[in-house]
Amino acid sequence: MIYSEKIKKAIKFAIKTHEVYQKQKRKGKGTAYISHPLTVGMVLAIAGAGEDVVTAGILHDTIEDSVAEKKVTEKMLIDRFGEEVSNLVLSVTEKDKKLSWDERKKEALLHIEKFSHDSLLLKSADILSNVTELVDDYVRGGDIVFSRFNASKEKIIDNQLKVITAILDAWKENPLADDLTELKKDLQKIQTLN
Repeated sequence: MIYSEKIKKAIKFAIKTHEVYQKQKRKGKGTAYISHPLTVGMVLAIAGAGEDVVTAGILHDTIEDSVAEKKVTEKMLIDRFGEEVSNLVLSVTEKDKKLSWDERKKEALLHIEKFSHDSLLLKSADILSNVTELVDDYVRGGDIVFSRFNASKEKIIDNQLKVITAILDAWKENPLADDLTELKKDLQKIQTLN
């Protein structure tokens, strides 16, 4: 079965977390946040990922982005979706939101070299969704799109390029490598337009 009970349950869980409980939106936009984890899940499914990886893609921001009164925990994910899904979600979750932007991104980048192929695939789909949206928004609106973030245009682009490079270096046979390489070129073009 392709559209499994686990995936259906993950979609409902992510919708509750991001939409029902907090009406979360994409940074600086009116777009419902749920579009992002669903895009990540879809990219993973098209890339041929297994059920647990697709499920983790749909749930990948639930711990990091859940509200305090409805906080999603590791135990909740284990109980509902199993240890493998929970471990994948945790692998791409920023551990300490109290750190500065620079510290959080540096720590996240260091973790990539320890990722399993499944975590690398999950991170790849997350990057493809986020950065493709950023590039599309830049094409429509220019530099103003970077004002949505807690870092400068230069830092954001530099960080994304480092993450893409780390993923590509860690797993040459990544099924999303060609997409990441193209996205890297798009970012480099924006980087040169200073």
